[in-house]
Amino acid sequence: MSKLHSMTIGGQPYATAKTFEVTNPSTGDVVGLAPNATKADLDSAVASAEKAFQTWSKTSEDDRAAALQVVAAKLEDHADELAKLITQEQGKPLNGVGSRFEMGGVGVWTGYAASMSLPMKVLQDNNEGKVEMYRKPLGVVGSITPWNWPVLIATWHVMPAIRTGNTVVIKPSPFTPLSTLRMVELMNEVLPAGVINVVTSDDTLENIGSAMSAHPDIRKIVFTGSCATGQKVMMSSAETMKRLTLEMGGNDAGIVLPDVDAEAIAEGLFWGGFINMGQTCAAMKRLYVHEDVYDDVCAALVNYTKNIPMGDGMDEGSIMGPIANQMQFDKVKRLVDGAKTKGEVLLGGEPGDGLFFPATIIAGLSNDDPLVAEEQFGPALPIINYTNIDDAIAQANASENGLGGSVWSNDIEKAKEIASRMECGSVWINSHGMIQPNVPFGGVKKSGLGVEFGEEGLQEYTDIQVIFS
Repeated sequence: MSKLHSMTIGGQPYATAKTFEVTNPSTGDVVGLAPNATKADLDSAVASAEKAFQTWSKTSEDDRAAALQVVAAKLEDHADELAKLITQEQGKPLNGVGSRFEMGGVGVWTGYAASMSLPMKVLQDNNEGKVEMYRKPLGVVGSITPWNWPVLIATWHVMPAIRTGNTVVIKPSPFTPLSTLRMVELMNEVLPAGVINVVTSDDTLENIGSAMSAHPDIRKIVFTGSCATGQKVMMSSAETMKRLTLEMGGNDAGIVLPDVDAEAIAEGLFWGGFINMGQTCAAMKRLYVHEDVYDDVCAALVNYTKNIPMGDGMDEGSIMGPIANQMQFDKVKRLVDGAKTKGEVLLGGEPGDGLFFPATIIAGLSNDDPLVAEEQFGPALPIINYTNIDDAIAQANASENGLGGSVWSNDIEKAKEIASRMECGSVWINSHGMIQPNVPFGGVKKSGLGVEFGEEGLQEYTDIQVIFS
């Protein structure tokens, strides 16, 4: 019989009248039952967070920093348990850049959030008077997280909110709720009741995500997910004038210059494009390669990729796993099938059993082909041949998205000059997607609103108040 998981509201286990099944993408087996919340359950969670805010917001900077250190230690103690839950519900392998890697990131980001602060700033102190600027917590923060990095992205949302004195209601994706339910359960063992609460729903009873966006007592929504859903969050939050941080889709471009050593960059290109089976917002989704090194880069990338083992995520030898759910599998298959009619499949291209889809590399496409123009969010990388660098930059920028990009070259200064012309929030030189907790991360154009990480990300969870004296 599948284990029944419970929500945590007000520091206590919270059951619902109905549940929904969570399945393992590798096997199709049911791995657990998650509570299916109603709007009334959401109201209970928000009320609990509101009550906790009255006390938590008044705690000292030092106390909140210490609390996050205790949270980090608690999650570290249960890291392998959480990693296995992630693998069972999301599909990514335990090893490689998989669920154990994800839990390592949870520790790093939680520890860094604990180390930061936003002290009062004196803006003026002269004969005309003194002006001080304070950063004050907002209130209840609503967090809506996706299925690709369920616990790590929850950490990105939740830890800075708590660090700045807010309280939280989090709603994970219905594809991957179990690891977040357990994470919040563990956090409630060391935090005051109501500081963090979790609601889960498959949105068949009521649309809980939409209800959160419109809820009058939630002061901020932080959302990671698709552009279409992010737009809906923005619209439904308008009436209550919520603060928003929206990290949405990215159709990231990489540009390879003619001076590279193809063999030397193959590993970096692979992880840039195929990290988490390509199911990462800031993964490289399209690669522009100069004609002088095009054949060499294609060959080197194929040779590296074909040796990466794929299998059940719980197998210690697997480095790549299945696509996380049927919806995403169908999208990837549609785009690859379309690309095969025009381009040349250099590797992969044919689905395996169940939700397994091999790493696929396709040459000979152009910018208007759907696999290039759309964000595939899966293990399929189109490689586009270019002659003129200005044309390559224009093609890279010809997207509604603008999350990340990369330039690959032995000439760092030349690469930086090209990077400055790319229309995206982050650009990496000779790597792709290597985010850091001390560096602001966010998109331009339709890839998002606001930033995460660093001091700038921490500020997003506060209001400014100035005091004149």
